[in-house]
Amino acid sequence: MLEATLKNGEVLRKIITAISDLVTDANFDCREQGMSLQAMDSSHVSLVSMLLRCEGFDPWRCDRNCQLGIHLEHMTKLLKCMASKDSVDMRYKEDGEDVDFVFKSQNEERVSHFSLKLMEIDAEHLGIPETDYQTCVNMSSGEFQRICRDLASFGDTLTVKVSKEQISFTATGDMGNGTMSLRTSTATDEEEAEATVIDCQEEISQAFALRYLQHFTKATPLSKTVSLRMNPDIPLLVEYKIDDLGYVRYYLAPKIDEE
Repeated sequence: MLEATLKNGEVLRKIITAISDLVTDANFDCREQGMSLQAMDSSHVSLVSMLLRCEGFDPWRCDRNCQLGIHLEHMTKLLKCMASKDSVDMRYKEDGEDVDFVFKSQNEERVSHFSLKLMEIDAEHLGIPETDYQTCVNMSSGEFQRICRDLASFGDTLTVKVSKEQISFTATGDMGNGTMSLRTSTATDEEEAEATVIDCQEEISQAFALRYLQHFTKATPLSKTVSLRMNPDIPLLVEYKIDDLGYVRYYLAPKIDEE
């Protein structure tokens, strides 16, 4: 038996919006500690990983580990039926063929019941190795979204270069090129989300397919900050933390220079 209630149902809608562009079907793994998801996009270039801890739900009850195979487009349609301040209850009975969703308004004057058919999804679970990243940049998620959007006009590859003092983003194409740079900034507590914090052990430069990064920025509404982690020759990690609930992480392999 699975019973889980998110007081702020809007968060679930934002999470599914953030990953459904990349992934069509995914298994939600539910266990005592919470709910997780891991899936590759259809071209196997990027990977998305999500964790929602049990502490973020009230209540969270999961008697036995279970896997819910869900078609994300259907889940998106279902979550559109929820009002912005509704809570969401998810219920699943062992060996059931569907998962039930109940949306409740704050005063519980309006209650909506829906059920979603489950799918058998054959997906390998990829072990993501724990990595110590030499370079980590924390920055405003809105700023990162703007940079990806603006530079997409110039080319389809984004080169990210990080030194101890600054991070720069460059795109080059037929019409010209563009570079946007951010220096380490300190901010007051109120502006903390706007600050750029760079921790770089040695200078690094990698190129990435910009359209994937633009998909990743769909997670911007989940967090005021985003963290970019880089190491030579391994995928970039883009992480959006969701308050105390968990995170959405994206991994993207760098482009190999063919020359």
